[in-house]
Amino acid sequence: MRSLGQRAELLRVIAHPARIRILEELTKGVKCVSDFEEFLEISQPNISQHLSLLRNHGIIDYYMDGRLRCYFLVDPVIPDILKLLEQDYSESLPAPACCPVTKKGKYPGEMRR
Repeated sequence: MRSLGQRAELLRVIAHPARIRILEELTKGVKCVSDFEEFLEISQPNISQHLSLLRNHGIIDYYMDGRLRCYFLVDPVIPDILKLLEQDYSESLPAPACCPVTKKGKYPGEMRR
């Protein structure tokens, strides 16, 4: 089980538009840097920096195929996180009964001053 710090670090590392796109593509299968260049509008060195960060945190890895580095996912939670982020929720959660917005109910805990 990941510690609270490890969970926060994982979210920090993946929290970048380019890295999210990279991870989305890797859920479909193995990719090399030139594959990422086709859909990311950033330079190859920048792509390599993102891949390096993801690899250093154990989220992805690669193997060599001749001169190509072929990247793949290794962290099993990534597809679940990405799937969750893609969901569309039509409504917000309801306000609690003791909420100042609804102006009814009483705070269920002990009031501290």
